[in-house]
Amino acid sequence: MRTLAWALLILAACSDSKNAPKDSPPPNDTPPGDSPLVDAASCESAPLPACATPVSGTRITLRRILPDLPDAALLATSPKNDARLFVVERSGVIHVYENEIKRATPFLDVSNSIAAGGEQGLLGLAFHPSYSCNGLFFIYYTTNTANVIARCSVTADANVANPTCTPVLSIPDFAGNHNGGMIEFGSDGYLYIGTGDGGGGGDPNRNAQALNNGSPQGDTIALLGKMLRIDVNNKAPGKEYAIPPTNPYATGGGAPEIFAIGLRNPWRWSFDKATGDIWIGDVGQRGNEELNVVKAGELSGKNFGWSIYEANVCCSAAVLACEQPAGSHAACVNTGLTFPRDSRSAASGWISIIAGETYRGSCYPDIVGWHFYTDHNTQTAGLHKARLTATGFETVPVPITLPSGITSIHADARGEIYVTRVFNNMGALYHLEANP
Repeated sequence: MRTLAWALLILAACSDSKNAPKDSPPPNDTPPGDSPLVDAASCESAPLPACATPVSGTRITLRRILPDLPDAALLATSPKNDARLFVVERSGVIHVYENEIKRATPFLDVSNSIAAGGEQGLLGLAFHPSYSCNGLFFIYYTTNTANVIARCSVTADANVANPTCTPVLSIPDFAGNHNGGMIEFGSDGYLYIGTGDGGGGGDPNRNAQALNNGSPQGDTIALLGKMLRIDVNNKAPGKEYAIPPTNPYATGGGAPEIFAIGLRNPWRWSFDKATGDIWIGDVGQRGNEELNVVKAGELSGKNFGWSIYEANVCCSAAVLACEQPAGSHAACVNTGLTFPRDSRSAASGWISIIAGETYRGSCYPDIVGWHFYTDHNTQTAGLHKARLTATGFETVPVPITLPSGITSIHADARGEIYVTRVFNNMGALYHLEANP
């Protein structure tokens, strides 16, 4: 993202959190050659019950959950079949909410191990699919020189994690912005990691299109500007993870962790928990924001175009040339590129797109299947809902006045959507609700 005046807005769960919806089971879209990794162990917790009193209607409102948080709130999520909500603060703290009440003791505090402020900090959280059995979860944070994915574990107290986490993958980074930070497990059991191009105007090191370190420039870092996919259930020699055998470069030709390329700053993205489709919001340079949607099983090897293109506009033809030095941009070759389903211009007030979540809860049946997204400049961009149709893509503006500074739109274990916000370095949490 560009430098943001961070503010936090989070959406709470259904008003009666004990009457929570049951998520649809994930599809089995495991690529050929990969074995499913998600355990079906007897220790796993039972599915949560659906809402006892669903509410009809499509009028969207946000209900604020108090008190506010002391620093930017960047994400709210939950482990599978877990009624609690875990809220990530940029400062490095994760809070646990039970029945919309924040516990006094943080779940995790890694503030002394990270660099935080602006676009840096604790940016992502993903619970292992078998968290109730193994107690493992993963975080994405920044230091002054790298973006780090680390493995953490819970203690005997279910509301407190061990204070020390083990780095799994550390990616060198030369600037404080464009860090990505979203991580999620796919229905295949692998961990997906969205990384930004590393910062600087116009992808100066040409990271986003690179497949190997040092090419095309000596300072090129291949794992930046990508969607990565790793196997955290196994370890290759000298590593804390293994490479899924069907990754496109698993046997050569590029860094084996790479799953898709050509991203500038995929700050927020999510899998549709019912279909496996992936929705990626890629923050633009200064011209266009883009929303990419790829159907389940089709992400491998995709090239989203940056920094040849910014959304649908070729950098060599753009007015600002995507802020690349004269003569440095690539030719307008679009063969093999995947273009966004939706793009919004900076001229219309979009500055940092926030892709969200496809609603799959049971509290509000009339909005099931709609993906909600916005922009960090929320009061200008507004809220939008979209879905894939038999003939293509449909997007509809949602009539609502949003608070400024939304940082994420994400779902808990029941499929209910929460929104996080930052404003004047304070965080806030809201629950997205539908009404008659």
